[in-house]
Amino acid sequence: MTCRLLVVAVALAPLMSVLVAQAPAGGVSPAVHRSTDDWPAYGGGPEQTRYSTLTQINRANISRLQVAWQFDPREGQIAGRFQVNPIVIDATLYTITPGGSLIALDGATGKLKWSWNSGTRAQGRGVTYWSSGSEKRLLASFGRYIYAFDPLTGRPLTNFGRDGRIDLHQDLGRDPEQQSVGLSTPGVIYKDTYIVGGRTSEGLPASPGDIRAYDVRSGQLKWSFHTIPHPGEFGYETWPKDAWTYSGSANNWAGMAVDVRRGIVFVPTGSAAADFYGANRLGDNLFANTLLALDAETGKRIWHFQAVKHDIWDRDFPSPPTLVTVQRNGQSIDAVAQTTKQGVLYLFDRANGTPLFPIEYRRVPPSAVEGEVASETQPFPTKPAPFARQLLTEGMLTMRTPQAHQWAVEQFRTFRSAGQFVPFELGRETVIFPGFDGGAEWGGSAFDPATGVIYVNANDIPWSSAMRATTATATLGGRQTYVNQCAACHGDTMQGGSGFPPLLDIAARRTAAQVADIVRSGQGRMPAFSSLPTQAVNAVVQYVMSGEAKEPVAAAPSPIDLKYNFSGYHKFYDPDGYPAVVPPWGTLNAINLNTGEYVWKIPLGEYPELAAQGIKDTGTENYGGPLVTAGGLVFIGATNFDRKFRAFDKDTGELLWETTMINSGNATPATYQIAGTQYVVIPEFGGYGRPAPAPVAGGPPTSAGGSQGGGGRGRAAGPNTDVGTGGPSGGAFVAFAVR
Repeated sequence: MTCRLLVVAVALAPLMSVLVAQAPAGGVSPAVHRSTDDWPAYGGGPEQTRYSTLTQINRANISRLQVAWQFDPREGQIAGRFQVNPIVIDATLYTITPGGSLIALDGATGKLKWSWNSGTRAQGRGVTYWSSGSEKRLLASFGRYIYAFDPLTGRPLTNFGRDGRIDLHQDLGRDPEQQSVGLSTPGVIYKDTYIVGGRTSEGLPASPGDIRAYDVRSGQLKWSFHTIPHPGEFGYETWPKDAWTYSGSANNWAGMAVDVRRGIVFVPTGSAAADFYGANRLGDNLFANTLLALDAETGKRIWHFQAVKHDIWDRDFPSPPTLVTVQRNGQSIDAVAQTTKQGVLYLFDRANGTPLFPIEYRRVPPSAVEGEVASETQPFPTKPAPFARQLLTEGMLTMRTPQAHQWAVEQFRTFRSAGQFVPFELGRETVIFPGFDGGAEWGGSAFDPATGVIYVNANDIPWSSAMRATTATATLGGRQTYVNQCAACHGDTMQGGSGFPPLLDIAARRTAAQVADIVRSGQGRMPAFSSLPTQAVNAVVQYVMSGEAKEPVAAAPSPIDLKYNFSGYHKFYDPDGYPAVVPPWGTLNAINLNTGEYVWKIPLGEYPELAAQGIKDTGTENYGGPLVTAGGLVFIGATNFDRKFRAFDKDTGELLWETTMINSGNATPATYQIAGTQYVVIPEFGGYGRPAPAPVAGGPPTSAGGSQGGGGRGRAAGPNTDVGTGGPSGGAFVAFAVR
């Protein structure tokens, strides 16, 4: 999947990585909780390594791993996907629940200590903990608001922010009531500074993706970094002159990492809006699709690297960077590793952004869509080799059945498949491989500092899409608004697909007022569309509820009106619902960052019904990251369809233990130790995969722990059978320990 028209090897392109200031010096922040018994932050710590020094659970006793406790919040069926990585501080587990509560559990028993209900079902991927001396607080976000809490009691701190909360719609230089910003991944801490990004809309109108820092005690804004530069700021010339007033996104939704000693926060950003057509944002669009190194105290840029210039493929950086130390020529180098949706990994010197593996800038095809000007070149790292396939060819099409193969061939011959960074065409599907969900995804990577090996799970499935003319851009009719704002995810006929829910029966499930509230405020994966005029909201609600298109109302011309839009997210699945390419469809990869070579690579996940037919080890789509420990183990859930939680030998990739849960564990596990006992906890609420099989009549339901014994795998004993089947929320937080 490479374009070989031109290959230019560079050490550092002029706008790729620019040193503008010395990295701040400083000691370890007193706010960083460093007990090795804890899991003190999302991703395990400020470095985002998902690594633990704990060894009580190890290769020798993993066969005795069993369920220690489980907690079902009993909040009803969840809407969307639940992706939390809990934190554990001083034997207490803190997490957000699927129903929008903040809870504290006893880490040894799972007993509820306290709960606070946000009054909304909005939830992110976790919470943030801060302490300094006797001062302690939790920070958690729900929708547009961030709250501070007393960790001992769960009481909100009323002297925080404005009226006890930070409003993410404020401080953006635009009308707060017209913004759409929520915090999908927890903020990070540097000393007494709390730094956040935000989730914004994929299309226009969209809020700007400013990176913001707040005083952790008062909640008052300390600094902002404009990812869409304002006049006079570095990078302003890479946009149209007024783009900062109307363009949006270029946001950090994936999370950040902090080098506490140097005082640098590493911020990966996503694409600018609209994701797939950039006629109103011509230029390279700094700092979209950029790994930023910022002074954590002031927000000043230290260096940057832009991985996609003028992104028209939604190639956001999908996960937090991982801070690592590698060996080169007998010297230790503190580095930052960043995975990508396109299935490649970048590695840079933390201090100055120097690439530690060569990066080539290659010519890529131009766009044939009117008004679009794609970048002539894009960066390609030469090492490590990609961890997902890069070019779909006819020889890679499914052989699962002759009928599926023939269908795939017929479909493929209608596609354009030419590798990475190929602009979408009008009316003809273009393959994007790996797909819009990666490659790498939001779960992040795990790094073992003892060996220099990074563990990356990846999806390996092609998707496709095309461009189309926008219908009646200057009207506010229901059908027109739906096509422009909603159809890319929910489909032209509201049929859903590719992980997005259908809306055909929405009137049977929601009232018009509830649908309008979701449009304005967002829910789950869907962002808020608070900037849509009331007329447009009312019209689109009427349309999705009844199918009737309200008469369009003329709207004033706007720079966010675009002549073309995206036809939707189309997974290349065969008619039976399986990927239309040969396996692997998902992988777990171990890469030595000292050398750039692979230690091992294995398929991750199965379809149980295919495995029963002898089609095993196919890999599947997987969401949620790995955890690596000094006990020699890599733990991972993530797989969508087999609902397994697994432990692998970190050196060889050998499967040492697995258990079947009621729902898939589409989240990253955490590990901690209390009174000499090590626990591994994972939320298992699913959201990506198929429903669990029904219990066998007359027998016990399938349990989170699976069956005992069997094949020497040491399958854990099951927990109480109300988890997932009898429990109203259809899932639980499940902790395992050696017994």
